[in-house]
Amino acid sequence: MYQVRLQNEYKERVRTELKQQFDYSNVMEIPRLEKIIVSRRIGGAVADKKLADQAMEELSIIAGQHPILCNSKKDISNFKLRKGMPIGCKVTLRKERMYEFMDRFINVAAPRMRDFRGLDTNGFDGRGNFNMGIKEQIIFPEINIDKIYKIQGMDITFVTTAKTDEEAQALLKALGMPFAKPQGA
Repeated sequence: MYQVRLQNEYKERVRTELKQQFDYSNVMEIPRLEKIIVSRRIGGAVADKKLADQAMEELSIIAGQHPILCNSKKDISNFKLRKGMPIGCKVTLRKERMYEFMDRFINVAAPRMRDFRGLDTNGFDGRGNFNMGIKEQIIFPEINIDKIYKIQGMDITFVTTAKTDEEAQALLKALGMPFAKPQGA
């Protein structure tokens, strides 16, 4: 069966490193990456229906999986928003697709970010998950700049089984996540 490079890396190297670093007594205690959620808000979709279709298509190209459309749950008159209108889309990646996306993100997309000096470590939520935002979808090489309708950002959430942020950061760093060095270090 085909296995992604990063998945093999986790099984062969990262698990043993984490077991030694945090002294786990059971193999099942070792943190692992559970899923990656890539989501986009479509703010202008109320006025322009083409934005929702474009966002879905781009997210599908980036993630390699068909996204789901997220609709509004209630009416908000100030935003001219009605219940059931599309306001975003998201895709949840697991197993091979998750590792493949993370590999492409770390090695190709992240270095293409404008003024990239590493990812900020303030994105951890206290429960071992890492959240980050991207300002432009054009950092992914799959997106053709000439065919985009509007430059938009997206949010990426890395969900782990780690109990603390320290364990999650060690896991993601061992997988190759390019975190910024702390100030003064």
